Amino acid sequence: MGFDLATARKVLDSQPFSRLLGARITAFGDGAAVLELDIRDELLQQNGFLHGGVLAYAADNALTFAGGSALGPAVLTGGFSIQYVRPATGTTLIARATVVHGGRRQAVCRCDLFAVDGEGAETLCAVVQGTVLTAP
Repeated sequence: MGFDLATARKVLDSQPFSRLLGARITAFGDGAAVLELDIRDELLQQNGFLHGGVLAYAADNALTFAGGSALGPAVLTGGFSIQYVRPATGTTLIARATVVHGGRRQAVCRCDLFAVDGEGAETLCAVVQGTVLTAP
């Protein structure tokens, strides 16, 4: 079985934390991945914005799936840096990740995180760069 969208969805579903958050992969392949989750009250911080940890989770998984689409399914996040641009509010969080540079054993990836409002307008809320490594 190849590493396709159906397989990526099975991998995501095997992660208890991803199930808890209700994350879903909506696109996968060719060095890219899109992860989405619904913004709900339990995921907010004290000011009513989506918690930064939820944004970091989404970026981490989207980066790793994008890297995995280029390197194969046995990958791990090597590290990432996140810059929060503006608070995330709305109905949905979208994490769009792409491979910027891929090698045999590692991929440098970028992820842009968007908060979507009730009318479907997207607002950039964080920018992330990370490295995905093949698992030992």
